[in-house]
Amino acid sequence: MPVLPNARHERFAQEIVKGKTAGDAYEAAGYNPNPRNAGRFKQNKEIMARIAEIQARGALRAEVTVASVLNELEEARQLAMSISQPAAATAAAMGKAKVKGLIVERKEVGAPGDFDRMSDDELRNWIARETSALSYSDTDGETSH
Repeated sequence: MPVLPNARHERFAQEIVKGKTAGDAYEAAGYNPNPRNAGRFKQNKEIMARIAEIQARGALRAEVTVASVLNELEEARQLAMSISQPAAATAAAMGKAKVKGLIVERKEVGAPGDFDRMSDDELRNWIARETSALSYSDTDGETSH
């Protein structure tokens, strides 16, 4: 849908997309304050369609996908290679591998042997407390993602 032919209607739609209330958008479009008319405007099918179109375009522009990140990393890797910067090329390649899930960074928790002294129940309780702190645990203590 192209820009609305009525400039005030277009302005109203633009202001709604910016996050204004219907009343504020109605006034910004040049109308006298009138909550009932503002509510009717927001229900107008052409205006609703225009609002949806503007929001969809914004979402597409803002969307970051795995593919877009991989493309950017590949461009960075190629640039680094073209200017003889192997460390930067390696960093970009590693970034791609992480995005694809080929490399997972792991971190040890506790000192060596800390968990050896725990019983199975103590270990389960410790894991449940730790995952609960991260808001990842469910009622039976198993980690869910």
